[in-house]
Amino acid sequence: QVQLVESGGGLVQPGGSLRLSCSASGSIFSIYAMGWYRQAPGKQRELVAAIASDGSTNYGDSMKGRFTISKDNPKNTAYLQMNSLKPEYTTVYYCEIATLTHDYWGPGPQATVSP
Repeated sequence: QVQLVESGGGLVQPGGSLRLSCSASGSIFSIYAMGWYRQAPGKQRELVAAIASDGSTNYGDSMKGRFTISKDNPKNTAYLQMNSLKPEYTTVYYCEIATLTHDYWGPGPQATVSP
């Protein structure tokens, strides 16, 4: 059974940084994309960043230039480096790992940006 283990959330001051990580445990094969999404209360889940198996990346418009997604294939781990954070980035960030047959979601670390 595949589980996603996320870490790196927490409280940071405006202008600070956080680095989220998401690792897949268990037998997982043919990963073609890893991504991060966020969902604020009362809003739809939106793309933060995604990285495909070939290393190509895609970012949500408001995250470009501020966030960086990367991955470590042997470890089945995705990372999200978040810089210059603002209070409006406070929310839960969900990791997704997509294979040819399944989509796996993590429970989501909370990132809080506050003075």
